[in-house]
Amino acid sequence: MKKSPARLITFMAIAIAINYIGANLALLLHLPLYLDTIGTLLVAVVLGPWFGAGTALISALLSWMTTDIFSLYFSPVAIIVAVIAGFLVKKNSTTLSLIWKSLLVSLPGTVVSSSITVILFHGITSSGSSILAQFLHGLGLDMTASLILVQAGTDYLDRLISLFIVITIVKSLKKYAPNLITA
Repeated sequence: MKKSPARLITFMAIAIAINYIGANLALLLHLPLYLDTIGTLLVAVVLGPWFGAGTALISALLSWMTTDIFSLYFSPVAIIVAVIAGFLVKKNSTTLSLIWKSLLVSLPGTVVSSSITVILFHGITSSGSSILAQFLHGLGLDMTASLILVQAGTDYLDRLISLFIVITIVKSLKKYAPNLITA
């Protein structure tokens, strides 16, 4: 993307809107996914890790101020995901490579998000994954183990779906708006 200030601000604003809509859709439907980093990952892949991190922080602030009080606490997770994806995932990544790249992008965030959930919230947050963790805990599994297990699975699936959407968007932009995306 040509990095004129107007284009950067517009692209990041659209990405923040994508994050906001995805996060609120996941909250509304109590999905065990988050869908709150699609825009962040899009910016990280197209513009680089630091723009992605900025998008993550602004998205978390917006959600925290409007619909989800927990989102700001988890902003370090989105920032970590943006930085790792910005360096690891390229605009021309193949769908097959997303399988292992999603794992590398999600694991550090899983460690951070599990720690935040256990230490600050004792396993209860607004996400649908909390329901799964509570279910496993009710079956006799330790709460921390339940959270880590559920968080690892849902984080990976969320990042895989999000990165697949991002690469699909990037390919579409290359085809239909090539002046916005450069190879």
